[in-house]
Amino acid sequence: MTARPKETELYAPVKAFLETQGYEVKAEIGAADVVACRDDGADPVIVELKTSFALALFHQAIARQALSDAVYVAVPRGPGRRFLKALKENRALCRRLGLGLITVRLKDGHVEVHLDPAPYAPRQVKARKGRLLREFARREGDPNVGGSTRRGLVTAYRQDALRIASHLAENGPSRGAAVARATGVEAATRMMADDHYGWFERVERGIYGLTPNGARAIGDPGAAPAGR
Repeated sequence: MTARPKETELYAPVKAFLETQGYEVKAEIGAADVVACRDDGADPVIVELKTSFALALFHQAIARQALSDAVYVAVPRGPGRRFLKALKENRALCRRLGLGLITVRLKDGHVEVHLDPAPYAPRQVKARKGRLLREFARREGDPNVGGSTRRGLVTAYRQDALRIASHLAENGPSRGAAVARATGVEAATRMMADDHYGWFERVERGIYGLTPNGARAIGDPGAAPAGR
């Protein structure tokens, strides 16, 4: 069983790395794990050490931002995809917090800087924002409970599909154009052709009917498979 690394094992590689950048480095100055200074008038570099990504690490680093704009977190570099996923996620978190991120490969002391501290300027993705607002506008009522799992959520797409299914249940197999006019779902033909939930079946060209799954879904709107 591999022994869990200690925070103190990170110090020597981090100190050596900063010294190559021209810093004088000292440990445990005040509440900071590592403080590095040089004579160019720049803010001191502060590094908080932890054996893994943890909420306490980010709390400590945020507190050090009251002392310097150049605050880094440092953790041992782990093996495998699980660590790479954690590294990616925590790099994004550090960017939003204005922190730098360092990993240390303990077997040989290799230090890698993945991110330098910088002010975070949120960048909105207009396409995603547009989808969010369209879904909000199209959703009828508030059929879900906040915090629910994604499975079985009632979306605007599902509400449209239920309107189509109800029309077919009442009127039998119908042409897409007629369903669109009756339900107000402009994309009715495409939705029946795509058959995302397995509710619709093509009876003949341009005419669609309801499957047994579709009939059941009318009585239980939340029974549809997770998805759109």
